[in-house]
Amino acid sequence: MSPAAPENSGVPAPHVPVLLAEVIAGLAVAPGETHVDGTFGAGGYSRAILEKGAARVYAFDRDPVAIQEGEALAASSGERLTLVPERFSRMRQALASRGVDAVDGVTLDIGVSSMQLDRADRGFSFQSDGPLDMRMAREGESAADFLNNASEEAIADIVRRAVGWHQGMKKDPATRAFQAIRIHLNEELDELEGGLAAAEQVLRPGGRLAIVTFHSLEDRMVKRFLKERSGDVPAGSRHLPEQARTAPAATFDAVARPVRAGEEEIRINPRARSATLRVARRTAASPWVNERVPS
Repeated sequence: MSPAAPENSGVPAPHVPVLLAEVIAGLAVAPGETHVDGTFGAGGYSRAILEKGAARVYAFDRDPVAIQEGEALAASSGERLTLVPERFSRMRQALASRGVDAVDGVTLDIGVSSMQLDRADRGFSFQSDGPLDMRMAREGESAADFLNNASEEAIADIVRRAVGWHQGMKKDPATRAFQAIRIHLNEELDELEGGLAAAEQVLRPGGRLAIVTFHSLEDRMVKRFLKERSGDVPAGSRHLPEQARTAPAATFDAVARPVRAGEEEIRINPRARSATLRVARRTAASPWVNERVPS
């Protein structure tokens, strides 16, 4: 059941985001807090965070349609919801420009939103008849442009990167080209890497990070980030002796076990089948240096 819109707001109830209850529990939202919803989409997480009493929610989305359709919810929130038409990898800069130095929670729902998948004109789903577009921000090269101009080798390379293929695998996953082209066009893997580091920068000590992924490669990136940042690194080897390692202090702790959707949620929303939620808590340690994060 969708979260109810505020009374007399005129705001329709949106799609229910995947693992909503589990995300909100992981964020442990307390009244008066400031949160970032890095992937606003149809507004489901932002709405639930507001209903838990958050004083401010800064909701990011590079899709201008999502920002436009979220204006009614923002207007009904009593200025508690601020829509930010920006990539979530730039949350630190966007928050700083609004006078915000630190937040209590960051949530990221990685991948394509239901509102994008369900609209044939956006070109994100091969199950719908529409233009081959796939651009989240509605600008730059479309999927059709890329396919018309890229070499066969370039197309094969983005497919292999997107699905984590390597020479030792028995089966070349080139059949997953549709998803790989979308990931390439929207720079989704680089964006995730930058977004993780940005969240590390903006979360205050004790702040919570909740990330939902729908793709095994993205989940591995999140798992590796949290493992590294929590100090859970492998013992030294002949390639990297323990005494030679100078890793900074752990920036996350209380890393929870991954959570996946139950049978009932999958029955209601089949897209939840591939979802994985990972949650962790920010420590007081300084953020690690990351050259990939824009200044």
